[in-house]
Amino acid sequence: MSDFLQHECGIAMLRLKQPLQYYIDKYGSAFYGLNKMYLLMEKQHNRGQDGAGLANIKLDVDPGKRYISRVRSVDSRPIQDLFSRIMPRFEGLSSEQLSDASFLQEELAFTGELFLAHLRYGTYGKNEVENCHPFLRQNNWRTRNLVVAGNFNMTNTDELFDKLVSLGQHPKEKADTVTLLERIGHFLDVENQRLFDQFKEEGLANEAISEQIAQELNVQTVLHQAANSLDGGYVMCGLIGHGDAFVMRDPNGIRPCFWYEDDEVVVVTSERPVIQTAFNVETDAVQELAPGHALIIKRDGTVSMPEVKSPGERKACSFERIYFSRGNDQDIYRERKELGRQLVPKILEAVEHDLDKTVSSFIPNTAEVCFYGLIKGLEDYQNQAKIARIIGMGPNPDPAEVKRILDERARIEKIAIKDAKLRTFITEDAGRDDLVAHVYDIAYGTVERGEDNLVVIDDSIVRGTTLKRSILRILDRLGPKRIVVASSAPQIRYPDCYGIDMARLGDFIAFQAAISLIQERGLQHIIDETYERCKTQIQLPKEENVNQVKAIYEPFTTEEVSDRISTLLTPKDMKSEVKVVFQSIEGLHAACPNNTGDWYFTGNFPTPGGNKVVNRAFVYYVEGRKDRAY
Repeated sequence: MSDFLQHECGIAMLRLKQPLQYYIDKYGSAFYGLNKMYLLMEKQHNRGQDGAGLANIKLDVDPGKRYISRVRSVDSRPIQDLFSRIMPRFEGLSSEQLSDASFLQEELAFTGELFLAHLRYGTYGKNEVENCHPFLRQNNWRTRNLVVAGNFNMTNTDELFDKLVSLGQHPKEKADTVTLLERIGHFLDVENQRLFDQFKEEGLANEAISEQIAQELNVQTVLHQAANSLDGGYVMCGLIGHGDAFVMRDPNGIRPCFWYEDDEVVVVTSERPVIQTAFNVETDAVQELAPGHALIIKRDGTVSMPEVKSPGERKACSFERIYFSRGNDQDIYRERKELGRQLVPKILEAVEHDLDKTVSSFIPNTAEVCFYGLIKGLEDYQNQAKIARIIGMGPNPDPAEVKRILDERARIEKIAIKDAKLRTFITEDAGRDDLVAHVYDIAYGTVERGEDNLVVIDDSIVRGTTLKRSILRILDRLGPKRIVVASSAPQIRYPDCYGIDMARLGDFIAFQAAISLIQERGLQHIIDETYERCKTQIQLPKEENVNQVKAIYEPFTTEEVSDRISTLLTPKDMKSEVKVVFQSIEGLHAACPNNTGDWYFTGNFPTPGGNKVVNRAFVYYVEGRKDRAY
């Protein structure tokens, strides 16, 4: 992605199903769990750069001994910082001590059987360690302790906050993480109290009641009650102090979640190949958690997957396939190639089918796989044309002419090279833009000046800032007749409110293009009427909201918006013609058939809260407010 767009949060949960001594004896290390967590976190570092956290719970610890450990970091290298603070405590131990599980679990933290890690990209709150997951809710009753971390955004945090207040609570802040922690914690308390009252009535002593609660705590009931009023995209993980653990996924499957189990471990992550790499297992061994379900791991290691909220229509995030998830997942790799193939007709049209005078490349580096698909599609197109031409030569074609036809290839070059992430102390716009324009460099001599078209693929275009300030100006130095920028994603028209940091309508180049067309054609009344409807809508319950912002795009075809985007992104001093083309919605769904969540492109939000968010975002835009709409 040429625009700087942060990733989503990532989660990793690991349950060691055997005693610690088992891993020491089999693998020769007391750090089997820690080593695996390090791998699971590093392999998902693409999902969060703001901070990281790791928590651990020991099972069956005597009273008076610490059994929950947690460390969090907002260091510039947070994962390394976490482990540099954990591992030194083991230095100086003898080989006998490092081989003695009982000693380690008695004396040292992070030697328990349950691990929960989080990689943070913050869309709410400051980048401070207090905002890093996992969050901890402490209590002297083991079964009331709760550790949570997740990849999520709630559209109705205010509503959830008010519900907590109505219960008599006094939350310390409105952040959705704290709100969810306290909501789950409240129903965990309710379940604890229910069981306590039941066992007390049966005549059990308090100490026996505590153990009985640990055995019979109904995690499914807790999650079902907690999820009842949630509106958003989420994968929420939790550890309960006595040793139960859970992962809960939203009913539309918006946020990704994968898990694997064998005789030694149960592991959960945000991305499938992470588990494959860390545990050397085949693709089919890793399962996707069903929307609206929870993966519950009891203290005794048994696993269940009950429904905790009625599943809705599956709307798994398509941006995961286009950009966010690592491309080494076998399905994502194939889908990204297909996204490139789906662009072939639009690119052929943009270069007037003149492939002899067209050089194709990509903007590093996440669009590379999509580029391979484009080239394969162009080759297939050329092969069909070659067959027709050779057949047209009759029964005795000239071998030299046949060879000349067969030698025709799509022209590909490595055009753009990301040189460095430049920082500038210059505050004056013109000077700063001149330096920003050098973020990328080019391979000179790859394009015939004034004659060749230059096609570059980007995986998506959000704001277009880097294109305008840097990439197009640099590509223009090659002197192509026309520069075609092809986005493997459709036009991004609406904000996301389920985990991606795309909250403000005015930032989107597609929205700017539509507003520009409205103003040029004297259609200001559309903006005014939409504003009034949005103001009315956001006063209503979220369930009654309809996306009113679609009216902004209705007067124009997709091509008209694309053409205006091309105009808006063309720097004033460009010599080459600039044309920007986008993936179609149909092409997106053909390439990514199982991830149909496309609200950023279509405005079809999967939850009622999404419609309220987009209406509020438009009100904020018109009023000039920079606030987040959720």
